Amino acid sequence: MIEAARTFLWHHARVLEQRRFAFLFDGGPAEPVVRAVLAYRNDDGGFGHALEPDGRGPTSQPLHTFTALSLLHEVGGTAPGALDFLASVTNPDGGVPNCLATAREHPRAPWWQVSADSDLLMTALLASVLHRTGAEHPWLDGATAFCWRRLDELVESHPYEAAACAHFLDAVPDRDRAGAAAERLGALVREQGLVDLGQGRAHEGYAAGETHKPHHYAPTPDSLARRWFRDEEVERDLDALAAARQEDGGWTFPWPAWTPVTTHEWRPIVTIEALLTLRAYGRIS
Repeated sequence: MIEAARTFLWHHARVLEQRRFAFLFDGGPAEPVVRAVLAYRNDDGGFGHALEPDGRGPTSQPLHTFTALSLLHEVGGTAPGALDFLASVTNPDGGVPNCLATAREHPRAPWWQVSADSDLLMTALLASVLHRTGAEHPWLDGATAFCWRRLDELVESHPYEAAACAHFLDAVPDRDRAGAAAERLGALVREQGLVDLGQGRAHEGYAAGETHKPHHYAPTPDSLARRWFRDEEVERDLDALAAARQEDGGWTFPWPAWTPVTTHEWRPIVTIEALLTLRAYGRIS
């Protein structure tokens, strides 16, 4: 499986994903990954230039910056100035918008909707990765407080937002509060049908087949969201994930490819993520 994925990435991946794969699975060095990620950095400390493939423009965006922080943390790198960029685009309530107005003039996916409103999904993702890095910064204090307030009030959600909240709860330092909040969130996810346990029904507004499986909420066995699912549900999900590998050695994604290049850029990313999940659960060595 690893060899087939390696061949797939040599055929289709950006330099970034090739270097990341080498680090994660072949014992490759971290520095080339760091250099590849920093190539997407802007002078304001944020990241752009289609680092996350669905935002094609050059301007710094919260989602690109989250992606950069995650990739750099994975290899032990840092992103100088990223927290200052985030502080510059954060609302008074501590929340970060999903897509800034600076994206308006550049190509982007239809779901990259410009808005100034604070977004729980985006703020939770950013706070989660910064907590994992052990960051200490006033921005993180405010963002964490925002996430707690919104989580305490949460009565309805959608899969991407719920998954972001699960990742926040895995990383936030207050473990007792995180455990209690995860129990409530898991009940909401199951009651509102935000997880695909084999039924294959997409949430309203999503593309056919664009569903969240147990491993999207619990990418590792020690994730708090792992408690939401029975052993047989997780095993069935992992079986399906392994079986989803395509003949060319890579995995694909269920959301729409709104411009052709995103197919080639997303598939290597989701291939690496599938391998990481399968390895975390002991399905591959």
